[in-house]
Order: sequence, then C-alpha cells, then structure tokens
Amino acid sequence: MRHLKRTAKLGRTGTHRNRMLASMVCSLIKHRRITTTLAKAKVARSVVEKMVTLGKSGTLHDRRLASARLHQDEEAVKILFNEIAPTQKERHGGYTRIMKLGQRIGDSAKMAIIEFVDVTTAPEPVAPAAGTEPAATEAPKEKKAGKSKAKKTEAKEAEAKA
Repeated sequence: MRHLKRTAKLGRTGTHRNRMLASMVCSLIKHRRITTTLAKAKVARSVVEKMVTLGKSGTLHDRRLASARLHQDEEAVKILFNEIAPTQKERHGGYTRIMKLGQRIGDSAKMAIIEFVDVTTAPEPVAPAAGTEPAATEAPKEKKAGKSKAKKTEAKEAEAKA
C-alpha cells in the first residue's frame, strides 16, 4: 500500500527521476521558462520553490545544498543566487506559475509551460567588461572548392573523346 507516499514516480527509478528533475530545474533557472508535460511541471515546481527559498537566504551552506541538489551545475547556482533570488525577496512562496497548453500531438500528453513569476522571461545578454574592445567580426573563410560541376563534366567529355 502507498499510504502517505506523495512522491510522483513519473515512471522512472528514483535516481533517474532526481537527475531529470535537477536537469529541468537547471534549464528553468537558465532560460526562465520551459515547456514540459503537466505532471513533470507539477513535480518540478516543488523543487524550484525549494531552490529559490535556499537562494533567498544566500548563506554558504544553502549554496552548497543547492549545488548538491542541482548536481554540481555551478552556472545554474550562480544565476539562482545572484539574479533570481534577489528578485523574489519580497515574495513568500509562489515563485513559479504553470500555464496549461493542451495536448501533445504524438501521444496526447498534457503539456504546460512553467516559468518564474516576477523574473524577466529572457536572461539579459552579458555586456563586455569595461576597457575591452569587442572582437572584430571576420568574414567567414571560403572553403577550398573542389572541381565544380562544369569542370567535372568537361573532364568527363574529354575522357569520352579520348
């Protein structure tokens, strides 16, 4: 009997499920919005909410806990603690929203978008450091052309005549 067992199994083993959720949370942190199935979005929401709560306190211990839960994705941890958590300081939970999309064509799975509530949808581009010049864009180098079709047909005609 599964009384009081609330974990959604999602048809996966425990380690596979934890890795998948960590990957989804990292993608959500980096891109601010992801599209997935409704069941996965509902499970990922609880993980994301806990990560943002860790990010709001911002201690070294919380940073290490988040890093362990996100399987050592340091880029996602930096974005979480430096960009997302400060924007959520005034909120007491409810950092994400789930919007239902409809059914996927292939298997009729219910699809949803999960995104942060108060965070901009696209991360801002990183500006170059002061005093550095942007790299000059060079024209792409042309590839060495082999025999063109015209040269190939001329070669074939010359062989045929000989």
